[in-house]
Amino acid sequence: MKKSKSDELKDVVLESGIKVKSVYGPDDVKDLDPDQEIGQPGEYPFTRGIHPFMYRKRPWTMRQYSGFGTARETNQRFKWLLEQGQTALNVAFDLPTQLGLDSDDPFAEEEVGRVGMAIDTLKDLEDAFAGIPIDRISTSLTINPVASVMLAMYLALAEQQGIPWDQVRGTTQNDILKEYIGRGTWIFPVKPSIRLIGDMVEFCSRNVPKFNPFSVCGYHIRESGATPVQEMAYAFEIAITYIEEVLSRGIAIDDFAGRIAFNFDIHGNLWEQVAKFRAGRKLWAKIIKERFGAGSPRSMVLRMIAGGGGGGLTIQQPENNIVRGAYYALISALSGTQTMALCSFDEAYTIPSKRAALLSLRTMQILADEMGLTDTVDPLGGSYYIEWLTKEMERKITECMEDVEKMGGMIEAVESGYIQREVSRQAYIRTKRIESGEIVKVGVNKYVMEDEKTDIEFHPFNQKVAEEQKKRLDEVKRQRDGENVKKALAGLEKAARTGENVMPPILEAVKCYATLGEITKVFKEVFGEFKEPIGL
Repeated sequence: MKKSKSDELKDVVLESGIKVKSVYGPDDVKDLDPDQEIGQPGEYPFTRGIHPFMYRKRPWTMRQYSGFGTARETNQRFKWLLEQGQTALNVAFDLPTQLGLDSDDPFAEEEVGRVGMAIDTLKDLEDAFAGIPIDRISTSLTINPVASVMLAMYLALAEQQGIPWDQVRGTTQNDILKEYIGRGTWIFPVKPSIRLIGDMVEFCSRNVPKFNPFSVCGYHIRESGATPVQEMAYAFEIAITYIEEVLSRGIAIDDFAGRIAFNFDIHGNLWEQVAKFRAGRKLWAKIIKERFGAGSPRSMVLRMIAGGGGGGLTIQQPENNIVRGAYYALISALSGTQTMALCSFDEAYTIPSKRAALLSLRTMQILADEMGLTDTVDPLGGSYYIEWLTKEMERKITECMEDVEKMGGMIEAVESGYIQREVSRQAYIRTKRIESGEIVKVGVNKYVMEDEKTDIEFHPFNQKVAEEQKKRLDEVKRQRDGENVKKALAGLEKAARTGENVMPPILEAVKCYATLGEITKVFKEVFGEFKEPIGL
């Protein structure tokens, strides 16, 4: 029998394991109920977007991940970005800060200010936001195991600026489970870490109603090698874990679910990424309504930041990343994100330079102001392929979530190392597919240039900056009231041991300029430290 031309076509299989046909038509979506599965923008199940008019009414918020050296240096970059039209801030902290270490700690050597700004005390945060009205600028604090301390500093800063807590807007990333899976900046064991998240949600629900106390970060799970399906499934299972912790405290789902935020990754196949988010919105709405019994539509919406993923960038031919970034921004807009934080073309090498950060910001602005992305809601809605693929992605995400549920949930899956192994295995598979050329990466395994020369502005480690930070820390320690610090830390230890909410004593500690390291040390003594499962 003679083969048809379609039989000779190369198979297309998406990273999520979905086989793609060459043509889609009405028969592929005949079983879809448009009212129940697609609906209208701003209405359950929110497949087409969480607001009725989406970008027609207001474009996405634009953020650039920024922070380096000292707080004073970072303050200058913040102000420059805001002057260029950025509408919110996404704060980068150095590794010692992320790990609860003071800049003068021996383990912080040669890392102070390297990949973000150093924050040792409230004084540093005061410098970072000097002249920036935090009631008018929404800030995302990209911090996890010590998010409670950074939130306390931020609220103390608001008091200094005369801003009531009920007017403070922003987000702490505060997603510790993905740290065990994807990044490694964990400190404490799993259960005490989740307790800290619960304390923050409880405190914010009663005192800081406009603040998002955690942002579930599928982004880093994806960057660590997970497929798009795993990214969404694991993020949702993480969120469910945090929700159950908060519900166990007697707080109703509608009292906090509307402040849950997500941070997702974008790189790879355009259609797969768009369908991933459309499916994710629908599935999340169902989870909150059907599993947790939420009654408020606000509780059911999936609010997300989605920008370019650094994992899609290449060291080879780095200027190609400018083009990649533009497509990532396009995907983000077509996907219906609320906030876009676009990676910069030099991030495969270094902290984003001023030039690269500006290019990324201008990319987002061009999409909003020139390219028609704000003209109409969900312009891909109704596409045979997109609607079919959205349904397939929903099915695959659900199946992946069920695998985690069978293990007893996300805590068990992380403590046993199951999720870490799955992500590592997938990262290995993807790497081998790139090496073989099965996954094409322009400039890496196709259209490769011999003797390539790059023009990249590096951000080297600056020992002088580190020494300056240490001197400032020493100055704060000499000027503060040592007895007040001891008393505050003792109160924090008592709260940690007895199960009280730790946010009030953390606030007392940061206000008398206890250091991040001193507060973290208290928690280490009470909670201990996490040990990775053997065999990872």
